[in-house]
Amino acid sequence: MGLYRDEAVVLRTQKLGEADRIITLLTRSSGRVRAVARGVRRTSSRFGSRLEPFTHVDLQIAEGRSLDVVTQAVTLDPFAARIGSDYERYTAGTVMLETAERLVAEEKEPALQQFLLLVGALRSMCDAGRAPGSVLDSFLLRSLAVAGYAPTFAACARCGLEGPHRSFSPAAGGMLCSTCRVPGTASPAVETVAVLGGLLAGDWPVVEASEPRHRKEATSLVAAYLQWHLERALKSLAHVPR
Repeated sequence: MGLYRDEAVVLRTQKLGEADRIITLLTRSSGRVRAVARGVRRTSSRFGSRLEPFTHVDLQIAEGRSLDVVTQAVTLDPFAARIGSDYERYTAGTVMLETAERLVAEEKEPALQQFLLLVGALRSMCDAGRAPGSVLDSFLLRSLAVAGYAPTFAACARCGLEGPHRSFSPAAGGMLCSTCRVPGTASPAVETVAVLGGLLAGDWPVVEASEPRHRKEATSLVAAYLQWHLERALKSLAHVPR
């Protein structure tokens, strides 16, 4: 079997047999990978704790016929311990992992930008001390943009007319001018639209200077946009304090 090394974030684990696990990974070079970790459920396992969800690891992997096999694991960032001790971080992080797995649909298709966004978001929550809800909203908008569903907040999503505009439509791709407005659109405050733009751009001074009511409204619009483009709800999103 051929061997390869890659950097990864553990997205999900599931039991296999009496002592093994199947590990779903988002890797830097190979995209989404599913691999078997032999014996990691035994207390004597050398690297079982390094293959928990959220953990950022450096791996050596052997190519297999159906599933690859993890042969070595070195922890790069122990996000799991810091995220698991805080409910808001944990629920926000769980949505990030589920979103990454949904958006990177094909196995072993490179998804470097999605990988970097995920690592950056986990690091932002753990090391920069940013509010988990805001980090999650920013991650969701930016990961959707990378996947080809970029929203527009500064101009009309249909005709391109520069804003500001007052109507928001997930189906149309963002803000709509008065001419392009369709029934059923939301009418967020101007300040909320500024928050959405800041979340998409990663402009934290704009986001953190905003009022809680505008961040809350932005959160509801991000959730609506996400669920429209994923076509079905994320199970983990229901547990996020909003």
